[in-house]
Amino acid sequence: MALAQTLCSSFKQESWQGVHDLDTDVLKMALYTSAASLGADTTVYTVTGEASGTGYSAGGEILTNVQVLLSGTTAYCTFDNPSWTGASFVRRGALIYNTSKSDKAIAVLDFGADKTASGTFTVQLPLATASAALLRFA
Repeated sequence: MALAQTLCSSFKQESWQGVHDLDTDVLKMALYTSAASLGADTTVYTVTGEASGTGYSAGGEILTNVQVLLSGTTAYCTFDNPSWTGASFVRRGALIYNTSKSDKAIAVLDFGADKTASGTFTVQLPLATASAALLRFA
């Protein structure tokens, strides 16, 4: 099993089809263990390989302060760093998905290694700029 960091192929196609409205849809981030198999071909949220344990609820956290911005020729989406309090579970990566659109997948994140620290776990996102934002079309 593996996690491959990427924008999901289905999200790219659905964006052109007008399926997603990231300004108004509810987005979530779910966390996964190394047992998950997520990548470009992931189309929807799945519980297979999802993290579990104290401080984590299936489905993950709602992403807050979502903004869709344009800088020059690059459109990008930003949101606040999601966090889990009282976290006592193993996590290797994450899936960003759209709960307003039948849990359609947006992007897969790979943390590079298992993260096992307990306490508050925060996913530290890149800068919210056209050249660094996690979700962007250039």
